[in-house]
Formats: sequence, C-alpha cells, structure tokens
Amino acid sequence: MRIITATNKDLTAMVVDGTFREDLYYRLNVVRFHLPPLRERKEDIPLLIDQFIKDFSAQTGKDIVGIANTAASILMRHDFPGNIRELKNIIEYAFILCDGGYILPEHLPEPFDRDAGAEKLTSPDHGFNRPQTLEEIERQAIFFALENNKWNKGTACEELGISKNTLRRKMIRYNLEQPGKA
Repeated sequence: MRIITATNKDLTAMVVDGTFREDLYYRLNVVRFHLPPLRERKEDIPLLIDQFIKDFSAQTGKDIVGIANTAASILMRHDFPGNIRELKNIIEYAFILCDGGYILPEHLPEPFDRDAGAEKLTSPDHGFNRPQTLEEIERQAIFFALENNKWNKGTACEELGISKNTLRRKMIRYNLEQPGKA
C-alpha cells in the first residue's frame, strides 16, 4: 500500500516543535515533491483554465468554448490564495452563469466582476471584446514582455513570472523571434 499525502505546513519544523509525530514524519517522508503555489507559476493558469473548461463542458453538456481575453487577463492578475481549487471554483461558477460561447468578465464571481469595467477600458481590443484563445493571449503576453524588455529574456521571465526554460519552450511553440534576427 502507498499513501500519498499533501500539506502546506512545514512538517520538519513541526517535528522539531513536537507538534507532529517524528515516527510518522519519517514513514511519510519517502519521496517528496515540492509544487509551488499557483501564484508562483502564472504560466499554468491558461492551461488549467482550458482543462477546467473542457472538463465542465463534458460534465454539463454546455457549449462553452473558451474564455474571453478580458476575463482571462483579470484572472491572470489574481494571486489565488486558494490555489488551483480556487481557480477551478471560479471556472465552475462561470459555467453556472454562462449560457454558451465564451466566459466573459460578468460571468466571474463578485470580486472579479468589479474589475471588468476597468478591464474593458484598458483591453487591447478597445472594448469590442473579440474573444481570443488562451494560446493567443499567452503568445501576446510573451511577445509584449519581450518587446517591453528589449528582448532581454531574463527580465521578460521575471515580468511574466516564468522560468527561462518555460520561456524558451513557449518562444519555440509560438514561433517568436526577435525582429531582425533569424
């Protein structure tokens, strides 16, 4: 039998403090995986949203094909203290309100729908709300970060909150090259 456990507590410190049993700690601590919180891996948000939309579409039978760029950018700015479960709940909430097509900012829960008005004013689509795929949004975000940082990949990575390896993979995937360089 294998037991898989997860915690957001520092078990090593708890063993030292005497608030967690040392023998149990050593029984459980065979293989450790450290998965950073969602706020530290923002590049996963579009992928998770896409997967949750596919899952909920299959469960509910609703014809929701994606998320509008304005709604996606609102979610990309959020820190997700509830981690992936919070993101999943937000998408599930949006499924309840959305009849079909694309999830819009007004389909998001209350704290997010207040951002919708400001988002429409600053959105690159100038309020016409042309829905984009998550890949288009991600490609644009990477391109703009590279452009804004004069194609300095290290600085662009910091701005995007992703690793250099992730940036390299995504640049290849989206065929992004510095203008004037072949």
